[in-house]
Amino acid sequence: MTPTAPFSAFRIHNDDAGYRSGIEPLQLDQLSPGEVVIRARWSSVNYKDALAGTGKGRILRQFPLVGGIDVAGEVVASSDPAFKEGDPVIATGCGMSEVRDGGYSQIVRLQSAWAIPLPAGLSLREAMIIGTAGFTAALALLRLTENRQRPEMGPLAVTGATGGVGSLAVDIFSQAGFEVHAISGKADQADYLKAIGASQVLGREVLATSKPLESARFGGGLDNVGGSMLTSLLAQTRPYGNVASAGLAGSPTLEMTVMPFILRGVGLLGIASAGTARDIRGRVWEKLAADWKPRHLDRICTAEVGLDELPAVFERMLVGGSFGRTVMRID
Repeated sequence: MTPTAPFSAFRIHNDDAGYRSGIEPLQLDQLSPGEVVIRARWSSVNYKDALAGTGKGRILRQFPLVGGIDVAGEVVASSDPAFKEGDPVIATGCGMSEVRDGGYSQIVRLQSAWAIPLPAGLSLREAMIIGTAGFTAALALLRLTENRQRPEMGPLAVTGATGGVGSLAVDIFSQAGFEVHAISGKADQADYLKAIGASQVLGREVLATSKPLESARFGGGLDNVGGSMLTSLLAQTRPYGNVASAGLAGSPTLEMTVMPFILRGVGLLGIASAGTARDIRGRVWEKLAADWKPRHLDRICTAEVGLDELPAVFERMLVGGSFGRTVMRID
């Protein structure tokens, strides 16, 4: 049944009154168009959400918009026969909180092309602990393995390992049979990283080299930092290993030689999760609900918040004061 009552949403504005965000009442016809209307139950907080909600990053391309790049809930109305009332669905990325209203709302309207039926083996809450972060990590693993990455090639390094993508990558990669070496500047979180699957926890100085090639110690890896750390990781990757690039928490630049590529055959794989094709998106979520399902979601989920707590979470996240995943209950 199509909702007619007002509902609460966390909306972001940028106009003559300045950049601001907060909870406000909305009606369904104020949301971006779409074929599927859901009653949202859970969302999550990503670094990208913090940038969008505070205006400290140029994320939104139009205003006003409801924030939140992730959402999970049940269908309440649909003009697409593929979805019926009561169906549990999830959505991540796909332009939410960029060019269309996102998941920080009690009612969300989605384009059916990007609504994914919740796969058996996951609850709505688990799907949002995973969210864009876990989807990105699993998409990276899919690309790595499709490019012939195998556990016997050596350990996979994960940079920014205490963050959302990093934490879930440590868990997912180890679940898939790879040895994982977590790279982090937070020495006090070593026990946490080992508990979720890291066989070794290494400081950032391991990736401080500026040489074109170094001793090859890693089979490959996932980089969430960019800049010199990605350069160093590529220089330390074994022949025909692969490094997936998924973030730029440190720097968007990449200054290096072609030596790792032409002397060792190293592969550099880009991970752009937001616009992933639907068929690949479905494959990744099926893997996340089955043999790649993270084993330590309760440990990785380090905070559970409500809509009204978002501003404080954003500020804490942007100064590096959080780790793991923050899940948000909509109701």
